Amino acid sequence: MSSTAHKIVDTLLAAFGPQKWWPAETPFEVCVGAILTQNTAWKNVEKAIANLKAAGAMSPAAIVALGGRLEVLVKPAGTFRVKAARLYRFCKWIVDEHGGSLDCLFDRGAESLRETLLEVSGIGPETADAIALYAAGKETFVADSYTHRILARHGWIEWESGYDDVRGWWMDGLPRDAALFNEAHALLVKTAKEFCKTKPDCDGCPLKPMLPGGGVREREKW
Repeated sequence: MSSTAHKIVDTLLAAFGPQKWWPAETPFEVCVGAILTQNTAWKNVEKAIANLKAAGAMSPAAIVALGGRLEVLVKPAGTFRVKAARLYRFCKWIVDEHGGSLDCLFDRGAESLRETLLEVSGIGPETADAIALYAAGKETFVADSYTHRILARHGWIEWESGYDDVRGWWMDGLPRDAALFNEAHALLVKTAKEFCKTKPDCDGCPLKPMLPGGGVREREKW
């Protein structure tokens, strides 16, 4: 497994170069983006973040102080009432439990931080891992749908594999290094967006030579 994981990263890095992810100016902006990006395109998240910046609300305390205005500002991200509530709860929790300080929250190991984040209502495994990896620089892997799709289509995992299975595949296959996990995930996202789409476009994909003999492995039933 280790050699396969390394080969994937090396192949994609040679093809695309470093991705320099996550696109954000501060760790808190990463947190906001990770919460708002669920089930929407990143361009929509960028609009919502721009609204928050224009309102001077790019800190936990400032977002808590917005009250009902928060829904209006994050509306471009879609399902804005749900996302506004999640973002508010996260920020209120940082203010109440960590003195409004991300440094205080992040001053713990990767697994401890992940478990702590998962205790916040509305923060699921993918969001927790994104915050831990990209905002806190902790050695955890973001096993999103892009990652799952690529692994399953190449036969490295089963389609039925769950989030923890996909995350474990990478964390067992690569050294525990946050910068490496960061780069690997960013490269997988780029590959999925350009080639391994819902309908695969394998021509030109750097990972095409690594497909099993029968070609792309799709689900038997969708």
